[in-house]
Amino acid sequence: MLGLLINGREQKEMQYLIKREMDEILFDLNDERIDHIVKMAMEERYKLLFSLFKRVASPEECLLYTRNSKWKEQKG
Repeated sequence: MLGLLINGREQKEMQYLIKREMDEILFDLNDERIDHIVKMAMEERYKLLFSLFKRVASPEECLLYTRNSKWKEQKG
């Protein structure tokens, strides 16, 4: 277990960076040209980023980036 002390400005910067990366992944997941295996790796990366995002973002913001299994079934 590691601890991290950050101020409010640094928290906002972390939120911004993580959200930007998650947005790029979500965009790429909709690209039909990308192979299924690559998309699976992208899904794993998204899960990791989302777990980090939950630590620095409000629950309301987290709801905007929550993905459910029904969405994956429709898109996958």
